[in-house]
Amino acid sequence: MRRASCSAGRQNGVGLIEVLVAVLVMAIGLLGIAALQATALRNSQSSLERSQAVVLSYAILDAMRANLTEARAGGYDMGMSCQAPPLARTDQRTAATLGRSERVAWIGLIKAELGPSGCGTVACTAVAGIEARECRVTVRWDDSRGTGGSGQQEMTTVVRL
Repeated sequence: MRRASCSAGRQNGVGLIEVLVAVLVMAIGLLGIAALQATALRNSQSSLERSQAVVLSYAILDAMRANLTEARAGGYDMGMSCQAPPLARTDQRTAATLGRSERVAWIGLIKAELGPSGCGTVACTAVAGIEARECRVTVRWDDSRGTGGSGQQEMTTVVRL
Protein backbone atom coordinates (compact mmCIF):
# COMPACT_ATOMS: atom_id res chain seq x y z
CA MET A 1 0.00 0.00 0.00
CA ARG A 2 2.83 2.29 0.69
CA ARG A 3 4.10 1.74 -2.74
CA ALA A 4 0.86 2.94 -4.31
CA SER A 5 0.86 6.13 -2.27
CA CYS A 6 4.50 6.76 -3.08
CA SER A 7 4.00 6.50 -6.83
CA ALA A 8 0.81 8.58 -6.58
CA GLY A 9 2.84 11.30 -4.86
CA ARG A 10 5.27 11.39 -7.73
CA GLN A 11 2.47 11.86 -10.27
CA ASN A 12 1.08 15.06 -8.71
CA GLY A 13 3.15 17.53 -10.78
CA VAL A 14 2.67 15.85 -14.16
CA GLY A 15 -0.87 17.22 -14.66
CA LEU A 16 0.35 20.77 -14.06
CA ILE A 17 3.13 20.40 -16.64
CA GLU A 18 0.62 19.09 -19.19
CA VAL A 19 -1.62 22.10 -18.58
CA LEU A 20 1.33 24.50 -18.95
CA VAL A 21 2.35 22.89 -22.26
CA ALA A 22 -1.25 23.08 -23.51
CA VAL A 23 -1.45 26.78 -22.57
CA LEU A 24 1.85 27.44 -24.36
CA VAL A 25 0.65 25.70 -27.54
CA MET A 26 -2.62 27.62 -27.41
CA ALA A 27 -0.79 30.95 -26.88
CA ILE A 28 1.43 30.32 -29.92
CA GLY A 29 -1.66 29.47 -31.97
CA LEU A 30 -3.44 32.66 -30.89
CA LEU A 31 -0.39 34.75 -31.78
CA GLY A 32 -0.41 33.16 -35.24
CA ILE A 33 -4.10 33.98 -35.66
CA ALA A 34 -3.47 37.60 -34.60
CA ALA A 35 -0.65 37.94 -37.14
CA LEU A 36 -2.89 36.45 -39.83
CA GLN A 37 -5.65 38.92 -38.96
CA ALA A 38 -3.24 41.89 -39.17
CA THR A 39 -2.04 40.74 -42.61
CA ALA A 40 -5.61 40.31 -43.82
CA LEU A 41 -6.53 43.84 -42.69
CA ARG A 42 -3.47 45.32 -44.40
CA ASN A 43 -4.21 43.51 -47.66
CA SER A 44 -7.87 44.48 -47.46
CA GLN A 45 -6.91 48.16 -47.21
CA SER A 46 -4.58 47.82 -50.20
CA SER A 47 -7.35 46.16 -52.20
CA LEU A 48 -9.76 48.95 -51.29
CA GLU A 49 -7.30 51.57 -52.50
CA ARG A 50 -6.84 49.77 -55.81
CA SER A 51 -10.59 49.58 -56.31
CA GLN A 52 -10.92 53.28 -55.50
CA ALA A 53 -8.21 54.09 -58.06
CA VAL A 54 -10.19 52.26 -60.75
CA VAL A 55 -13.41 54.06 -59.78
CA LEU A 56 -11.62 57.42 -59.82
CA SER A 57 -10.20 56.71 -63.28
CA TYR A 58 -13.67 55.90 -64.57
CA ALA A 59 -15.07 59.04 -62.92
CA ILE A 60 -12.90 61.39 -64.97
CA LEU A 61 -13.41 59.29 -68.10
CA ASP A 62 -17.20 59.51 -67.66
CA ALA A 63 -16.90 63.28 -67.29
CA MET A 64 -14.83 63.36 -70.48
CA ARG A 65 -17.42 61.27 -72.34
CA ALA A 66 -20.13 63.68 -71.22
CA ASN A 67 -18.11 66.65 -72.53
CA LEU A 68 -16.63 64.91 -75.58
CA THR A 69 -15.93 68.02 -77.66
CA GLU A 70 -13.76 69.60 -74.99
CA ALA A 71 -12.10 66.24 -74.17
CA ARG A 72 -11.10 65.75 -77.81
CA ALA A 73 -9.84 69.34 -77.91
CA GLY A 74 -7.47 68.60 -74.99
CA GLY A 75 -9.48 70.40 -72.31
CA TYR A 76 -8.91 67.60 -69.80
CA ASP A 77 -5.22 66.98 -70.47
CA MET A 78 -2.89 67.59 -67.53
CA GLY A 79 0.43 66.35 -66.32
CA MET A 80 0.87 64.41 -63.08
CA SER A 81 -0.77 66.67 -60.54
CA CYS A 82 -0.86 66.18 -56.81
CA GLN A 83 -2.34 69.56 -55.94
CA ALA A 84 -5.51 70.92 -57.46
CA PRO A 85 -5.32 74.66 -58.17
CA PRO A 86 -8.12 76.66 -56.57
CA LEU A 87 -11.01 77.55 -58.87
CA ALA A 88 -11.99 81.14 -59.44
CA ARG A 89 -15.70 81.87 -59.17
CA THR A 90 -15.93 82.52 -62.91
CA ASP A 91 -14.47 79.08 -63.72
CA GLN A 92 -17.65 77.34 -62.61
CA ARG A 93 -19.99 79.44 -64.75
CA THR A 94 -18.86 78.90 -68.32
CA ALA A 95 -19.00 75.75 -70.44
CA ALA A 96 -15.49 76.39 -71.76
CA THR A 97 -13.98 75.81 -68.31
CA LEU A 98 -16.00 72.72 -67.44
CA GLY A 99 -12.99 70.50 -68.09
CA ARG A 100 -10.82 72.57 -65.77
CA SER A 101 -13.35 72.51 -62.94
CA GLU A 102 -13.87 68.76 -63.36
CA ARG A 103 -10.10 68.15 -63.24
CA VAL A 104 -9.85 70.19 -60.04
CA ALA A 105 -12.75 68.24 -58.51
CA TRP A 106 -11.16 64.97 -59.64
CA ILE A 107 -7.84 65.75 -57.94
CA GLY A 108 -9.82 66.63 -54.81
CA LEU A 109 -11.55 63.24 -54.96
CA ILE A 110 -8.22 61.47 -55.35
CA LYS A 111 -6.90 63.25 -52.26
CA ALA A 112 -10.06 62.42 -50.31
CA GLU A 113 -10.11 58.73 -51.25
CA LEU A 114 -6.41 57.82 -51.49
CA GLY A 115 -4.85 60.22 -49.01
CA PRO A 116 -2.49 63.17 -49.33
CA SER A 117 -0.07 61.28 -51.57
CA GLY A 118 -2.72 60.76 -54.28
CA CYS A 119 -1.97 62.20 -57.73
CA GLY A 120 -3.51 61.95 -61.17
CA THR A 121 -2.81 62.64 -64.83
CA VAL A 122 -4.82 62.69 -68.04
CA ALA A 123 -3.03 62.52 -71.41
CA CYS A 124 -4.92 62.27 -74.70
CA THR A 125 -3.24 61.81 -78.08
CA ALA A 126 -4.67 61.81 -81.59
CA VAL A 127 -5.29 58.45 -83.26
CA ALA A 128 -4.25 58.36 -86.90
CA GLY A 129 -7.08 58.17 -89.40
CA ILE A 130 -10.01 58.67 -87.03
CA GLU A 131 -11.54 61.51 -85.08
CA ALA A 132 -11.21 59.71 -81.71
CA ARG A 133 -8.36 60.29 -79.30
CA GLU A 134 -6.59 57.74 -77.14
CA CYS A 135 -6.67 58.89 -73.52
CA ARG A 136 -4.48 57.54 -70.75
CA VAL A 137 -5.64 58.23 -67.18
CA THR A 138 -3.19 57.43 -64.40
CA VAL A 139 -3.83 57.52 -60.66
CA ARG A 140 -0.86 57.26 -58.29
CA TRP A 141 -0.88 56.81 -54.51
CA ASP A 142 1.27 55.61 -51.61
CA ASP A 143 0.52 52.01 -50.66
CA SER A 144 3.51 51.31 -48.42
CA ARG A 145 1.23 50.01 -45.69
CA GLY A 146 -0.34 47.39 -47.97
CA THR A 147 2.72 46.35 -49.95
CA GLY A 148 5.09 46.22 -47.03
CA GLY A 149 7.56 48.84 -48.19
CA SER A 150 7.24 49.62 -51.89
CA GLY A 151 5.24 52.81 -51.61
CA GLN A 152 4.22 54.06 -55.04
CA GLN A 153 1.36 52.29 -56.76
CA GLU A 154 -0.01 53.33 -60.13
CA MET A 155 -3.21 52.42 -61.94
CA THR A 156 -3.45 53.34 -65.63
CA THR A 157 -6.57 53.13 -67.77
CA VAL A 158 -6.41 53.61 -71.55
CA VAL A 159 -9.55 54.31 -73.62
CA ARG A 160 -10.54 55.83 -76.95
CA LEU A 161 -12.86 58.81 -76.90
